[in-house]
Amino acid sequence: MTFLGAVGTVTGSRFLLEGPESRVLVDAGLYQGLAVHRRRNWDPFPGDPAGLDHVVLTHAHLDHVGYLPRLVKDGYRGPVTCTRETAELAAIVLRDSAHLQEEDARYANAEGFSKHDPALPLYDSRDVERALRLLEPVDYGVPVRTAGGAVVTLRSAGHILGSATVEVAMGSHHVAFSGDLGRGHHPLLRPPADPPGADTLVVESTYGDRTHPAPDPQVLADAITRTVERGGTVLVPAFAVDRTELVLLEIRRLVEHGLVPDVPVHVDSPMALASLDVYRSAAARGGAQFRDGARRLMADLDVRNVHAVHDVAGSERLNNPDHPCIVISASGMASGGRVVHHLAHQLPDRRNCVVLTGYQAEGTRGRLLADGARQVKIHGRYVPVRAEVVDVPDFSVHSDADETLQWLSRAPRAPRTVYVVHGEPRSAEALAARIAAELGWTAVVPSYGERVLLD
Repeated sequence: MTFLGAVGTVTGSRFLLEGPESRVLVDAGLYQGLAVHRRRNWDPFPGDPAGLDHVVLTHAHLDHVGYLPRLVKDGYRGPVTCTRETAELAAIVLRDSAHLQEEDARYANAEGFSKHDPALPLYDSRDVERALRLLEPVDYGVPVRTAGGAVVTLRSAGHILGSATVEVAMGSHHVAFSGDLGRGHHPLLRPPADPPGADTLVVESTYGDRTHPAPDPQVLADAITRTVERGGTVLVPAFAVDRTELVLLEIRRLVEHGLVPDVPVHVDSPMALASLDVYRSAAARGGAQFRDGARRLMADLDVRNVHAVHDVAGSERLNNPDHPCIVISASGMASGGRVVHHLAHQLPDRRNCVVLTGYQAEGTRGRLLADGARQVKIHGRYVPVRAEVVDVPDFSVHSDADETLQWLSRAPRAPRTVYVVHGEPRSAEALAARIAAELGWTAVVPSYGERVLLD
């Protein structure tokens, strides 16, 4: 196994398994955050991508699927196994990714702030369409045999719609990947399925050095109320997939209970709006990954004061709205998309408030805001941060350290080795230490590019 991503950072998930007759890539994620990590997106894939037998996707977030079109651009033509919902959401995420890269390249060339001349996208829309044609959806629990003889099985991970843990059997050796693990209280999805018996386990550590605080809805309620009273805008950078749904559900609950003013809520993200449709359709179909009542909850989002913003003109009007309101816009770490334009206009105004609702990777604007930056760089210019910034951790759908340990402890047998990935160094090391101390297992934090023998 070679660790090509999600080591020393929470993004760029990529793990290459090689056997005598098989080459399987688990996840093809995009690096985000620090420039030193983002530059790896441009590095040549080790070996010929055309020589891969199979790609498996754990879920549709960009840091797990966003490199797939580049892999296809460089020659991969094999099947891509994922769940049906991951395929539906990946189509939305990847098309948006290509569009943003194309637009960013055009904007950088027009404004002249890129270090490259000309600035080019990592891949374009044609590469995305070629990649999407390779997706082969499969149900949870159904084994898939690869061309090289490996057997892949997906199980529910409870993180976002369609998310999966992955088991790969290569000969007599079984490797299991947690993907991103969900939590026990997602309002729509059931908790993750228990881990399978495996010789090797690869587990995420996004929150490996901490436990989530008890939910406190008053933090969000107070932030909204304060901002509305001073005539400002509540800007919520939110991941388009899953996070927007959860934020809307919580705002609706706060309004119904009279805990916040009933002001317009604008969903300004075509990707988030498309993802909402996928969630609604999937909830209507039902299925084992949904909690009871999920269909009703999704129907409840169609309320009077939620407004969908599809066009650019409508988005531009929200840069300086003439009334107090809530704007939910992607991306969740403020690293791209329409929310960046809103931040450029709204951060200098003390009446406004930016609400952060999830993990902010090192090197992102979201992380800078969370750490108290007084200015951030947007489109080549520094923008002063005078708006209030509030961090609301209640929306995290990543398991914390305690929850991850509990999930691991339910494995039917002890693995030979656990590799701790998808976390910043401190988080990964802390989780590895706890796995060794509390479960008595061998736990290792791998390095970038490291190769290990599995059998």
